[in-house]
Amino acid sequence: MKTWLITGCSSGIGRGIAKAVLKKGDNAVVTARDTSKIADLVDQYPNTALGVALDITKKESISAAVKQAQERFGTIDVLINNAGYGYRSSVEEGDIDDVNLLFNTNFFGPIELIKEVLPQMRANKNGAIVNVSSIAAVRSGVGSGYYAASKAALELMTDGLAKELKPLGIKVMIAQPGSFRTNFYDTSLKGTKNKIDDYNETAGKTRKENVVNHKNQPGDPDKGGQVIVDTIEKDNYPFRLLLGSDATKIVASALEERIQEIETWKNISSQSDFE
Repeated sequence: MKTWLITGCSSGIGRGIAKAVLKKGDNAVVTARDTSKIADLVDQYPNTALGVALDITKKESISAAVKQAQERFGTIDVLINNAGYGYRSSVEEGDIDDVNLLFNTNFFGPIELIKEVLPQMRANKNGAIVNVSSIAAVRSGVGSGYYAASKAALELMTDGLAKELKPLGIKVMIAQPGSFRTNFYDTSLKGTKNKIDDYNETAGKTRKENVVNHKNQPGDPDKGGQVIVDTIEKDNYPFRLLLGSDATKIVASALEERIQEIETWKNISSQSDFE
């Protein structure tokens, strides 16, 4: 029986992961800022679920969550960094305090949690870490530059982490979801208070107040959670796991465009070499 520590379990894919873990009979440390939103999971699985309040932006909260998990279950075998949120703003309109909080949640918080669990994983020569990113890390859009940057930073950090931990027997994987039928566009989306009229027809159209969640996204968060759990358990697993048919199309198109650009400009690129 393994123990999984999962962040952001109040809804969406994080909740889907927790449900998949508990259904298979493993222990799950389910976390959220507001533990009332995960109480039903703990009530349903009183022997294998531990509900913990976690603010991913506070180191003391991270340390306390890991300590509670270890005291209850002894070890943390799998860490799922799922907690995060979106932010809509043109680059110029972005508020630095808002952006700092975004990065503390989507990037620096997961790093602190990784650093908390790694000593035990290294001692055991075993473990797994899954960082939930987004297709935005591959292709950004107007109004999403800061969110995309936070996820791109998470991915490149994870790339280095995977290479460092592979010789130690620790698995590392990125999950890249496409559009899922969650509360992302409701409770998990924030926006700038600054408004510049010149952006009304670009980033302005994607501002939080202009976003309507029609709940018609193709992705099922429960199925997405199950796929993540099933895949990281395999001996042969991808480094980047795309989630959703829309994700595979969008990422493939973005990478094809990038390769085409390299081919188009490679003769110019080579002109910077020594003779």
